Amino acid sequence: MAAPKVAVVGAGVVGLSTALSVAGAFPACSLALLAERFSPGTTSDVAAGMLIPHAAPDTPIHVQKQWFRETFTYLFAISNSAEASEAGVHLVSGWQVFKSAPEEDLPFWSDVVLGFRTMSEAELQKFPQHRYGQAFMTLKCDCPPYLLWMEKRLKAKGVQMCTRKVASLWELHSEYDIVVNCAGLGARRLVGDQQLLPVRGQVLQVHAPWVKNFIRDGDGLTYIYPGINSVTLGGTREKESWSLCPDPGTAKGIFGRCCSLEPSLRAARDVKVKVGLRPSRGSVRLQREVWSQAGAKILVVHNYGHGSGGFSMHWGTAKEAARLVGECIALLQGSSSRAKL
Repeated sequence: MAAPKVAVVGAGVVGLSTALSVAGAFPACSLALLAERFSPGTTSDVAAGMLIPHAAPDTPIHVQKQWFRETFTYLFAISNSAEASEAGVHLVSGWQVFKSAPEEDLPFWSDVVLGFRTMSEAELQKFPQHRYGQAFMTLKCDCPPYLLWMEKRLKAKGVQMCTRKVASLWELHSEYDIVVNCAGLGARRLVGDQQLLPVRGQVLQVHAPWVKNFIRDGDGLTYIYPGINSVTLGGTREKESWSLCPDPGTAKGIFGRCCSLEPSLRAARDVKVKVGLRPSRGSVRLQREVWSQAGAKILVVHNYGHGSGGFSMHWGTAKEAARLVGECIALLQGSSSRAKL
């Protein structure tokens, strides 16, 4: 049979990494990436890009841990390569602090990050409002550079990058054999997934080059994540809010909470406000389907619904999506062989 034609829909961190994984696993495929918006206009461009997982309630913990471990291993190799600077991937040390000790002694990801330990009393003196803390080293992706680096790698592999608004996955059936749905929140419209809901996130980006360590409040709402050229301050988790307009009161609150954790931020300059809508559902949707209509069919693979965990899990889920694409290719080859017989 002719080389299968595959389209990946969506150019955020999940779409780009899935396209890269498919291109690497099946180089004979004709692969296209279709998206209404590319960087810097994606939700992923707003993300802090820190590898600290948030447990998804309806996904088994061992599966989430595997996705995180694969992602951490992949990005750790990039951070140790000559491409680290261009890719915007780097190690960062810091603290996660709690006003009271958490119920679980160790988060499920504690043996994946580097040097995880309980904070000492001397370290906790930096955070007088907190009673307990965890220290570790993890990875951070500076998001626009990382997305552009992936786009560059895809172009080098001959992947077509097409700016296109896809109204329905079915409209692609005459052009492609397999469609991979990485549309994030757009999947709510594309496939009618009512489980998929926005969780609004507002963050600040500031110039504060003296801040070298991340600080994250254990409730997940207040965090300070230093990047290569700016520091991300957050944040919000507003369920079912569709507003992309920055809220000045919210920005003031974020800045105040972050300054209570790191008072030196009062001297931060060049404050920029960004808003994104996390694509949230009970679990990541990772599955394949066969769509049929009037005698025609198309094979569909879904990889969306990562919520706050897009960067922490993206490479692990991309590898799984590529495996499902492989199953689709086997189905196509099987039907082609039967047709010849």
